[in-house]
Amino acid sequence: QVHLAESGGGSVQAGGSLRLSCEVSGTTYWNYCLGWFRQGPGNEREGVASIHSVGNGIMHLADSAQDRFTIYRNDAMKTVSLYMNRLKPEDAGVYYCAADGRPYCNDPISSKDFRSWGQGTQVTVSS
Repeated sequence: QVHLAESGGGSVQAGGSLRLSCEVSGTTYWNYCLGWFRQGPGNEREGVASIHSVGNGIMHLADSAQDRFTIYRNDAMKTVSLYMNRLKPEDAGVYYCAADGRPYCNDPISSKDFRSWGQGTQVTVSS
């Protein structure tokens, strides 16, 4: 069973940066599409970024994340990170790491495609 554990959340002022990390364990199979999702208060869970397991790290970013966020996977360490820059108050929420069962990611990013989820880490952005 795939286990995902997020870390790196916290509080930051608008314009600041955060790095979220997710450690994947419980499996020897690593060819998963990996993604990050965000859920703000009263909102549905929305895809922020995803990265293929093949194709030299091809990634997809939500429109709101374009030019500010980057997703990176470290195959040796079995981690996936989300680098968030120029954060805005609307970026706040609980961020979840997730694994798809397939090596390629669909676009747009949909929670319906992901099978395994972490517990989430809170991100707060103050204006």
